[in-house]
Amino acid sequence: MTTTLAGPAPVVAPGPGAARRRSRARLRERTAQWLFLVPAIAYVFVFFGYPIVKNLVMGSQDYTVRTFVSGEAPWVGLDNYAEVVTSSLFRTTVLNTALFTVGSIVGQFVIGLLFALFFKRRFPLGNVLRSLLLLPWLLPMIAGTAVWKWILDQDGGVLNEALGSIGIAPVHWLTSPDVALIAVVMVNVWVGIPFNMTLLYSGLQNIPDELYEAGALDGATGAKAFWHITWPNLRPVVSVVLVLGVIYTLKVLDIILGLTGGGPANATQTLATDSYRRSFQEFSFGTGAAVSNILIVVSLVFAVVYLRVNKRAVDE
Repeated sequence: MTTTLAGPAPVVAPGPGAARRRSRARLRERTAQWLFLVPAIAYVFVFFGYPIVKNLVMGSQDYTVRTFVSGEAPWVGLDNYAEVVTSSLFRTTVLNTALFTVGSIVGQFVIGLLFALFFKRRFPLGNVLRSLLLLPWLLPMIAGTAVWKWILDQDGGVLNEALGSIGIAPVHWLTSPDVALIAVVMVNVWVGIPFNMTLLYSGLQNIPDELYEAGALDGATGAKAFWHITWPNLRPVVSVVLVLGVIYTLKVLDIILGLTGGGPANATQTLATDSYRRSFQEFSFGTGAAVSNILIVVSLVFAVVYLRVNKRAVDE
């Protein structure tokens, strides 16, 4: 009896019809993907792209109230920027913006980090207390500012009443040019602590406990564990927190307007409030747009420089 061994089945090359079907399937998949993205792209262009482009154009136009009637906004090039930079108030606003930003970022970050380290330890009511600390971030800023204006009131404010009870004279928190900026920074720190704490706490949760256990065997506990384990692993989150914090702080407007309105004697006037003043009090929309464009450039420059420096430090 003869046994016939069957060889391997012949490989059939796909015909042109199969290739066309695969191509059409890929095309349908890509089309579906783009259709899901179209609403988000349209939203970004309409509500972010257009205002930025319009603001850049307005910064080079003589855009005033007359423009709304006549529709004419003569092109003035860099004249608006020259007027802003050469004004007597520009140095004051730049200095106040720098002091306000640095003071706010340092206060928010340091206190937020301390709270994040504190809540990393589990204890009764920890989740409840952490939730309560989010309230300043969740409250409408107008309501929060109104409460703080009452707290900092010179005559009947709670803070001055508390200071008076221990023999300290009332402080002119919102009416003294020497103290008003400190008061505004203090309120902005209060607002920003929950944001910093939340992001830093999430970063701490992602650091494996095994690293601390291994470090403890080598004697890395307490401050040593923080500098050699916690901080290096937390640096990516720190970068995000600082960049977002600076960009947000540079454009803070509602807190300053609600507490001091930029006064007294321009002691709390920043680039953001100066842009508001020029646009909606003096109705010089061109110079107001120029100031806001300067803020945009400063924010972009800081973000790019900081991220590059931080990336280089991490790589090393």
